Formats: sequence, structure tokens, C-alpha cells
Amino acid sequence: MNATVNIICYKQKTLSNGEHPLMVRVCKGGKKKFKSLGISVHPTHWDFQTNRPKPKCPNRELILKTILEKEAEFQKEILELNSMQKEYTASYLVAAKTTQIKAKTVEEFYNELIQHYQRTDKLGNARTYKYSLGSIIRFWGRGDMLFSDIDTHWLKKYEQWLVESKCTEVTISFIFRTLRSTYNKAIEARCVPKSSYPFHEYKVSKFDLSTSKRAISKDAIKKVMAVDLSREKFHIQFSRDIFIFSYLCGGINFTDICSLKLSNLIDNKLMYIRKKTKKKISTPLSKEAMQIIERYAAGKAKPSDYIFPILDDAVHKTEIQRHNRIHKILGKVNPSLKEVAKLAGINANLTTYVARHSFATVLKNSGVNIALISETLGHSDVATTQIYLDSFEDSQIDEAMKNLL
Repeated sequence: MNATVNIICYKQKTLSNGEHPLMVRVCKGGKKKFKSLGISVHPTHWDFQTNRPKPKCPNRELILKTILEKEAEFQKEILELNSMQKEYTASYLVAAKTTQIKAKTVEEFYNELIQHYQRTDKLGNARTYKYSLGSIIRFWGRGDMLFSDIDTHWLKKYEQWLVESKCTEVTISFIFRTLRSTYNKAIEARCVPKSSYPFHEYKVSKFDLSTSKRAISKDAIKKVMAVDLSREKFHIQFSRDIFIFSYLCGGINFTDICSLKLSNLIDNKLMYIRKKTKKKISTPLSKEAMQIIERYAAGKAKPSDYIFPILDDAVHKTEIQRHNRIHKILGKVNPSLKEVAKLAGINANLTTYVARHSFATVLKNSGVNIALISETLGHSDVATTQIYLDSFEDSQIDEAMKNLL
């Protein structure tokens, strides 16, 4: 005897808001078994003849979509059991489908992720997912669709919209990798069945991740160092110093520069833990780098004192306050570097990231093993890069750094 599956509005139970829960009802051999769908509906919005929400039912499309998906899941299970000629009961069938899909809209799930990363001080991740959600809403006009609505056809339309919006392939790849990650998290959270996963067919790996050259030459670096900025405002001088310091100190990124304290200066080396990878970094300090440090650390004596005048523990007490402060200052440093480039007479779009690329490229052109510097080149395989970096001795790094000037 075959089993039947229906979604019913379970009138035997009334919630505090007057709604009844929707239940999966499995019937077989005269036995009935019920399983909550995780959704409730007011009886005035339910058609008890068709077991479907009425046309004016709030969130009707979402409810109907969930109902159809759940019925399809049970029917698929029944077909598989029948094809194997396996005996089963209504209780067995419900037990086999204990994984309850708790449908959430894309926007709801994204916001939960964003709030989680904000609570755990992973503000970079929060910003990434917030950007991804914003892009989806701009494309689709809303975020109230389900993840199961995102199929290969939807993804192709989204890709075309991004192309028409003049996004680079690198940006498109970043957006789709974030969406794919979110979809995987939604599957793990039982918000969408694995069977709906569209990225088996739609390959994110197809996008070209190569970037335009950002590095400037060693001669250009020397022009930036040599230009007289004594008559310029402090923010111009400060931005040039940050750029050169990053170049001379292993391509250290701006976030890590902001967090440097006197305690990071050990035996004429700069030693710190990189925020992004949690890797311990040890970089020899050239006399030019030390001159920059002395310029900003003058009068500071406590190991806990910041080297550069960016963060203040008395003011920036929380991770989000530090995060916002760093991005605010970066938003001033990079425009100032454009002025530095003009004053130095070089045709380049200077940013703190250019300093990182320039550090890596100058060493590469000097014959330094690329494995030693591939991390600062934006290597796509970070794990492999870390393995390579771990195999080098400090003496090799010290020798390599001599090629910078």
C-alpha cells in the first residue's frame, strides 16, 4: 500500500496568536503520522478543502513554496523506497525526513550572518556579506525570495546584470563566491535542501581573477621617498610615510600598521601577528624605516603605546570602533597619496595597496624566490603560500629585504 502526504492546517492546536501550525500528514496502512512544518497560519487565511493558503494569506508565496518543497521531498522519498521494494511505515517515513527545512528568505539569512559577524567582532566578514546582500537587492529589487529560487537561470541573469553594471571579473567572482558561501551556510542551517544547490552546474571558477598591474618601479619608489614635502600639510607627509613604511616592512597592510605598538619593535625587527591570517611576521627594519618610526614614536615610552597616531585605546575601545577608525583614516590616506604622486612627478594611482604590490614585485624582479613573497601578490592558494613561507629562515628573509633600495 502506497503512502499519501498532505500539508494540513492542524486545528487541534492553537498558538497564542490564534494561528494553527502547518503539519505534514503522512498516511499509510491506516496509520497517520504528523510532523511540524515550522510555519503557522490563521484559519481565516487557509483553504481547508485544497489544503493551501488563500489568495490573500500573508506571505502566501513563501508558504506555498515551502509546502511544495516539503511535499516533493516526501514524494521523492516514497518513490525511492518503493523502487527498492522496501517495506516502511508512516512513522519510518517521517523519521527518515527528520531534517526539517526552516525556510528563511535570503535577506533574513544574510542579516543573521551579518549580525553574527558583528557580535563576534569579525567586521570584515560582516562588511563582505552586507555588500553581497546589497548587490542582490539592487539586482532583484528585493531580498524576500528563498534560496531555492536562486537557480542557474537566476545566477546567469545576475551575472549579466553585474557585467552591464561595469563590474570587473574579479569583483563578479568575489560577489559569486560570497553568494556561494552563503548558500552553503543556508544548507547547513537547514534553510534550503541540498537538492536545490545551483553551483554544481554554475561554476564560479570560470571568472578571470587576474588583476591589472598595481606595482610601481624601484625608481618611482625612490622619487616618492625623495620628494620634498616639508611645506605640505601633515596628512600629505603622513600618507607618504605610511606608504614607504609599508613598502620597506614586507608590504605590511594598513590595518596592521595601525595596530603596531612599541612592543612590536624587538632587536631591530618589526614583529607582529598579521590580523588577516594570524601568522607571526618578523621583518628586519632598515634605517629608513627606523627613521619613520622615530618620527612618530618620539616621546613615547610604554610598550603599549601605538607607533602611529591613528588608534587610541582610551577612545577606540571596541573592535568596531577600531575598525571604523581605521577605515576612516584609510579614506584620507589614499586620496592624499594621489597628491604625493603628483608632487613626486610619477604617473601612478598610489594607494597603500600599491606599496604592498611594489614590495613584492621589486623583490621578484630582483630574483627573490616567488614563494617567499607570493602572499603579498594576492596568491589564490593562501594555504600553499603559508606552507612555503613557513619553510624560510629569518636569514633568507633578511637577505631578501636588502634588495628593496
